[in-house]
Amino acid sequence: MARKKSPHLTDAELRLMEVLWDKGPLTVAGVAEEISAQSPLAYSTVLTTLRILENKGFVKHSKEGRAFVYRAVVGREKAQAKALTHILSRFFANSPEQLLLNLVQSRKISAKELDRLRKRIEEEQ
Repeated sequence: MARKKSPHLTDAELRLMEVLWDKGPLTVAGVAEEISAQSPLAYSTVLTTLRILENKGFVKHSKEGRAFVYRAVVGREKAQAKALTHILSRFFANSPEQLLLNLVQSRKISAKELDRLRKRIEEEQ
């Protein structure tokens, strides 16, 4: 049975998005070259993943000469917010408090970070 298509970024898709966010519009070969600096991916794999990202609405392409140039149409911050909303609803019953408590209890957040959060919350009120 085929796996259900996710509207969220997979790890592989996120790697390509990071390249587009950091470097700006690139050809498939340009993305493949940037990714290969971390770990090699075949040109066809990069192309397929970019097409999936386009179907999901994260990137668009334009034709420049013979090459397709891909650019991110969803910014990093919007993608982060979308992922966080998904995590909150799926694992924490839409409770930011439960998420933060989990981070504190599992020691995934330091005392220094917690202090910065306190100050930030006070500023927002």
